[in-house]
Amino acid sequence: MNSFKKYILSYLLILLFILTSAYSEKITFSASSMSGTAGDSNGKTVLSGNAHIMTETMEISADQIELSGKDYRIISASGNISGKNLETKMTFTCQSMSYDRETKVALLENAVHLVDTENDVTADAEIIEYSQNSNVAVMQIQVNLTQKDNKCTAAHAIYRKNEQMLEMSGNPNITQGTDTFRAQNITLNLETQEITLDGRVKGSVTTTPKEEKSPSEPVQPEPPAAEESKEPENE
Repeated sequence: MNSFKKYILSYLLILLFILTSAYSEKITFSASSMSGTAGDSNGKTVLSGNAHIMTETMEISADQIELSGKDYRIISASGNISGKNLETKMTFTCQSMSYDRETKVALLENAVHLVDTENDVTADAEIIEYSQNSNVAVMQIQVNLTQKDNKCTAAHAIYRKNEQMLEMSGNPNITQGTDTFRAQNITLNLETQEITLDGRVKGSVTTTPKEEKSPSEPVQPEPPAAEESKEPENE
């Protein structure tokens, strides 16, 4: 039993050293159980049951998390995933994902829900590829994005967080209150709310009728003042 504990302790120390030195960042993790190989640059480690891992910029929780590739470059997760970008304040949930620690690109799949808390932007799609370096999210399949009064749908969309721009294609549609806009390609400036439509443009806009002012009542002239009667003077 003591030899087994020493093996586990040595395994954890070797793994922590590899994770800390590989890309010059500290990584912490926890789980109900762990399995894998240690001391191999191409090893694989699986964290199961309430798995949690945190790098200097990314935090991930899931039913299962796997570390693989050279120097454990790839982090894969499955089952009830929730995560957060610690730098850009982007949060997400999904059912499967992979994250490249070198390129800092995350591929989120299956019922993806992405929230940019800084800009009050919420997006849903089946696939979202998010780059930490460029702060760009590429969304595919049943894309729904909301921001302020904007409700956007499309088959494909690119959200540029730094520029606050949204580019949509694949039967894109924007609804702003009672106004709707359709085209082959739509670009929306999320900061200024300016919309650019290109190709087969359609839409409808509801105008608000102006309230008619009731005519002012004519001013009634004041009656002339009554002349005072003068008494005859006594001679």
